[in-house]
Amino acid sequence: MPPAPSRDLLVRYAPGHPGATPSAAEHWRELWRHRELFFFLAWRDILVRYKQTVIGIAWAAIKAIVTVTVLAVVFGKLARLPSHGVPYPLMVLAAILPWQFLSSALTDAGNSLVGNSDLVSKVYFPRLIIPASAVVVNLVDLFIAGLTMAGLFIWYAFVPDWRVLTLPFFIALAVAIALGAGLWFAALTAQYRDFRHILALLLQLGLYVSPVGFSSSIVPQPWLGVFALNPVVGVVEGFRWALLGGASADLFPALPLSILVSTLLLVTGVRYFRAAERRFADVI
Repeated sequence: MPPAPSRDLLVRYAPGHPGATPSAAEHWRELWRHRELFFFLAWRDILVRYKQTVIGIAWAAIKAIVTVTVLAVVFGKLARLPSHGVPYPLMVLAAILPWQFLSSALTDAGNSLVGNSDLVSKVYFPRLIIPASAVVVNLVDLFIAGLTMAGLFIWYAFVPDWRVLTLPFFIALAVAIALGAGLWFAALTAQYRDFRHILALLLQLGLYVSPVGFSSSIVPQPWLGVFALNPVVGVVEGFRWALLGGASADLFPALPLSILVSTLLLVTGVRYFRAAERRFADVI
């Protein structure tokens, strides 16, 4: 069982108390003290996700394969968009991996507080644990879907170069984006259920304004700056650069902007979530 909170923090979290929001140091100490709850929630979500399924965890790879097939046919065969000498399915799958992670992690994190309303309203613990564990669960799916990439490497006799060692950095960047935006949507959805629909709409549009089925090289030069403001662009092109090599022209200026936007999302997301945290039990 997670450790009981200190009496001081229970008082601080009481609605209406002038010091209702604990200091940053106290908040992070409480998160560390409840680390076992974090792992328990993550493990519970993994078990629930694939409970009573015939195929089980293989669904993560199947979703990636189906999406790659559709996009490769539409953009590769019909639209004949360039792939810069790389087999089109490889180029698309290298983008599907981070996109599938970001889409699922954002959805799960954004709806996590509402989905755990009984826990939030009855038991004390730092609420940030809930959306954070929802994001981490999707890393398991990312790893499983990544095995599909290894299969395609073997099929096309493609060998990644040294740049594959930079992949953990781009995974960390994707986690920062998912957690930062997820905290915003989790806090807002707890108060206004409309944000569940807004998030679903944004993710639906995001697939078309992110370079998932195409390369950033086809975006007209005057629009590149605006296009790169989408933090997903830097992550997607980063995955492609790390897994497939090639020139880094599509990676800049998208990568610096992605780092900037993801940092901003994470910092402001944590601040807003902490400010709204003491109201969750009353509004959820």
